[in-house]
Amino acid sequence: MQNRLNPPQRCYGGVFDWDRAQVRLDELNALSERPDFWNDPEKAQKHMRERNKLDASMSAVLGLERDLRDSVELAEMAEAEGDESLIDEAQETLKQVRERAAKAELEALLSGEADSNDAYIEINSGAGGTESQDWASMLLRMYGRWAQARGFKVDEIEYQDGETAGIKSATLLVQGVNAYGWLKTEAGVHRLVRISPFDSNQRRHTSFASVWVYPKIDDTIEIEINEKDVRTDTYRASGAGGQHINKTDSAVRLTHGPTGIVVSCQTERSQHKNRATAWDMLRARLYELELQKREAETQKLEDAKTEIGWGRQIRSYVLQPYQMVKDLRTGVETSDTGGVLDGDLDDFMAASLAARVSGASDKVVEDID
Repeated sequence: MQNRLNPPQRCYGGVFDWDRAQVRLDELNALSERPDFWNDPEKAQKHMRERNKLDASMSAVLGLERDLRDSVELAEMAEAEGDESLIDEAQETLKQVRERAAKAELEALLSGEADSNDAYIEINSGAGGTESQDWASMLLRMYGRWAQARGFKVDEIEYQDGETAGIKSATLLVQGVNAYGWLKTEAGVHRLVRISPFDSNQRRHTSFASVWVYPKIDDTIEIEINEKDVRTDTYRASGAGGQHINKTDSAVRLTHGPTGIVVSCQTERSQHKNRATAWDMLRARLYELELQKREAETQKLEDAKTEIGWGRQIRSYVLQPYQMVKDLRTGVETSDTGGVLDGDLDDFMAASLAARVSGASDKVVEDID
């Protein structure tokens, strides 16, 4: 059994520099001990979030190093004693260490400016009426399941019923550590191929829906918006029905003229609260637009104005005549369509995330035979 463990300073290459992280953690620890540290609560909380994230990342690396060393020693002892059951235990432990290392490596790639923030997910059905609207509702469920499996909190911000089934559009707020970092890889057009449950002739249909993701920003990020550039419309909220549907025009829609960005909120009964949330969403969308420009992304938010259809899809979900979900950017595919539609998206997200980061780093565990 051969093994090589990289020294901590090389665990994540240029994405996570151990020496620099240690220096910064020492600085933050010293800063937090100053008597005037909490005089500016917002600044102090920002420093503490950075400190806790660094500490967690470094502790994870040290834990991997320790567990790998212990596992190798256990395996060597088991081999020397000829204890097959102990050898199997050591191999299983090494497998778990490898999986943890891979997960830690991916977490280290979430180093973008807003990756640690909560995220808004906006889903819109494409052309095709009931078929696409039903597909949009399936995507809404899929992302809700993914978020819940990670222990994230999910709030429904906006919801527009479909004409017969499904939804025309919906917006979720997903709250959790690195929610935006993971979900940003899902932005684009998603294509579904299946035998339509709405077609009496049982024909195969192709449907499209778009997913747009942008980070929830805090008050420390300043986004200037000229109120004259924003049109405000109010309308009656819609949803699944029942007592929670408001009978007044409490829902709010904001349209930003210069960019064409439209955001809506209907989660509250109060028009005032919905207006405030909609403005937060608009600032977040404009911030995401600026991030994309800075990062020279090839796909701009203005793409939302174009047709949702062929040529712009990032992933295909084929349910008939065979079972296959394939990401068209990375080539990752699976025949477990049911698992994917139940929220098992980590493999797709991980591959897309790694592809977005140039010069992805060496693994913590390079070779465990």
